[in-house]
Order: sequence, then C-alpha cells, then structure tokens
Amino acid sequence: MNHADRIVIFGAWDTSTEGDTSLILDQKWERAASGRKNSGFAEALEYVQMVENEGYRLQTFPMIYSERKKDEQGRSSGAIQEFIPQLTEKKLRRVGGMWYASSETLSNSIPEEIAEPNRFFEGAAKSIYVNAYERNANARTACIRHYGTRCFVCGFDFEATYGPIGSDFIHVHHLLSLAKIGREYEVDPINDLRPVCPNCHAIIHRTQPALEIEQLKEHLARAKDA
Repeated sequence: MNHADRIVIFGAWDTSTEGDTSLILDQKWERAASGRKNSGFAEALEYVQMVENEGYRLQTFPMIYSERKKDEQGRSSGAIQEFIPQLTEKKLRRVGGMWYASSETLSNSIPEEIAEPNRFFEGAAKSIYVNAYERNANARTACIRHYGTRCFVCGFDFEATYGPIGSDFIHVHHLLSLAKIGREYEVDPINDLRPVCPNCHAIIHRTQPALEIEQLKEHLARAKDA
C-alpha cells in the first residue's frame, strides 16, 4: 500500500494468471480448506475497496507459486518460490465475488494470419500461434467510444448477455485489410474501424479476400429467413 501516491499493489500468482489478467482476490479465500478464517482476507478486501471506491490506482507484480510445503492431503500452503520486482498498472474488474487485475486491451485481440509475415503494417508483426498484427490501442478506443461495444453485424452485446464479465469486450475490425495496404497508414477510427463480435470477426476473415460487413449482414439475414 502506497498512501502517498494512492496506489494499491497486489502480488499476482502465476497459477491465477492468464495472459495479462490475474485473479487477485476471491471470496472463497476468506477461509482456508480446513475452515480456518484467513487473517489476510479482510485486509485484502479493504485494499480492493480503496481501488473501487476511493480512486486508488492498482498495480501488480508477478509471484511464482511453490508447491514445496504440502500437508498430508497433498495441499500446498501457497508459499512463494520467487517474485519478480516489476510493477504493472492494471484495471480492477469485479465479477461476482472475484476481483481481477487486468489490462484493458486483454482478450480483445484476434490473431489474423498474415500472408507475407516479413512485412509490417501499423506496427510490428509478432508470433503467437499464428502471426498477428499489433493494433493501435488508441484507435480501437476511439472506435468503441463512437460506436459502442455492440456488434456492428449481428448486434450481440456481451455485457447484456454475460453481465459484468462481458463489460467493454468486443473486437475491432479494419474495413480496409492491413495486408492490402502494404504500409503503415493513419487509421481513422470512425471511417476505418467497426466493432464486431469474435464470431462475426472470424467469419469475416474466413474468406480471401475478407467479407465486407454488409455482405456478412446479407448472409446472416438469409440464414435467418431460411
């Protein structure tokens, strides 16, 4: 806790981290498996409430879980094997009785195959399982601010369907394929980008060349009428 700078710092266990999102507090952690009350839970809850209600910033650092200490049932006591002294600014996301530290751009990316992976567009190409373009986060934010997070093709709204865990989740589609441009260009978030759900985004890119949004809307309409 850094009261001077109004920062709350949590350790992020590697076993509770996926990508850039870490589960930092769970209501289930209030008591140990033995039923004994965890003394640190109330303090941790107080800290996350400072982020939620008092405008404190949230930062995390990675912690590596150790399984060296186990009881007779093979349960570990949560000992730290090591930690990495590197702080990362995060956003606090609450889903029911669980609190997550996450990056705003996490899980909104979609890996799109690059026909010519040695060329670079709007940033650098990088390998995940397929090559993916780095996208301009500011352009994405501006697109969503203008159009919202409802899919431009099918109208799907993640928050309306899944509740808080779906808040702010949507993919952003480039109307003009980056692979066709062949160079960096200045993205116009309103004219060049549209919010689409992952299903529609995947279908758009299922063909070469990619479908246009109006074409996919026609396919969707015909499928509903069939």
